[in-house]
Amino acid sequence: MSFVPYGRPVRAAFVGLGRIYDLNVRGYIDNPDVDVVALVDPSEERRAQRQADWPGAATFASAAELASSGIEVDAAEVLLPAALHADGVVEMLGFGWHVNLQKPMCNDLLDAQRMLDAAKAGDRILRVMENYLFYEPLRKLKAVAESGEIGEICGYHMKMVGTGKGGWDVPWSSFEWQMEQMKRGRGILVFDDGWHKLATALWLFGPVREVRAWIGNLSVGPGVDLDAPSTIIWEHANGVRGVWDITLAMDMYLRSDYYTNDERWEITGGKGFARVNRCTGRGIQQPSLEIYTEGEMRSYHALDDDWASSFRDSGDDDWASSFRDSGRHWLRWLHTGDGPLLWGGEEAVDVLRFALAAYASSASGASIGVNPGQAI
Repeated sequence: MSFVPYGRPVRAAFVGLGRIYDLNVRGYIDNPDVDVVALVDPSEERRAQRQADWPGAATFASAAELASSGIEVDAAEVLLPAALHADGVVEMLGFGWHVNLQKPMCNDLLDAQRMLDAAKAGDRILRVMENYLFYEPLRKLKAVAESGEIGEICGYHMKMVGTGKGGWDVPWSSFEWQMEQMKRGRGILVFDDGWHKLATALWLFGPVREVRAWIGNLSVGPGVDLDAPSTIIWEHANGVRGVWDITLAMDMYLRSDYYTNDERWEITGGKGFARVNRCTGRGIQQPSLEIYTEGEMRSYHALDDDWASSFRDSGDDDWASSFRDSGRHWLRWLHTGDGPLLWGGEEAVDVLRFALAAYASSASGASIGVNPGQAI
């Protein structure tokens, strides 16, 4: 598209003011690149609560009300439930707003095409935010893999354990939306939170050409089935193979300021390995990044990883800082146009293809080919 940077603070609106707002708002606070002009949510209580952060912002029950108010909006931070993404994004792009969308992009490729078409028709930017690309231990992991320090990459492994105890409070309304997603075959572990892991794999090693998966189904309560245990195996176009195993441990307590999810990444090279020990939670009490090569282990204790209390005490911490940095990246890009945009809608479609291939493989019991970048 023919994007022209604004050269002034971006006039932004938050559309959706639920739990995830507390993380996404960090990119906006004390940011000279943005002026928050409006807050949108059907809940009057949430609008009043969030307006304390932005006393000068107008509030509305719907995006349509905002669009008809006469308030000028350049970009919307869209924090809707995933099932509402396609219709909501198409509507907001039609208002002439650029869109920064919370993941997952949508549930199927037809809706993804609708969204891309709407962005193209309006000459607007559709970005699907991926904060894990801005998590400092993972950025360092990527740099190590690309430097050759651990040799030619031999393999890649992710482990995820969802636990039933610990973390912050999540409103029941958020779980209701997730339960609706489960009924559509889009589970909270593989599709919703798992979007981050699939995006990370593409970011680290590029396009995927084949996927094999075994996605489980575990009842944890009346009408509540979670997609665990699950195992997903894939091969990148460059030959690197990845494995991601997902386990659910309902009776385990996990120390976390956010979601109760223990995540680990490990890249093995011909000369050594590098691993990230945690992200959302604080399970493994070790440095966030460790690198083993030439018989020596090097540990990184001072990365912005949400574990060092100095970060949490200062309020400039952590895994949440990846939301801050992702938001700042988006707003700086709109303001100045500096550097590539991480990521646009097309890259998000490749993540969606990856996820859908995993579901198709599990359903069929066969490996599924993936055609990244192919027209939908």
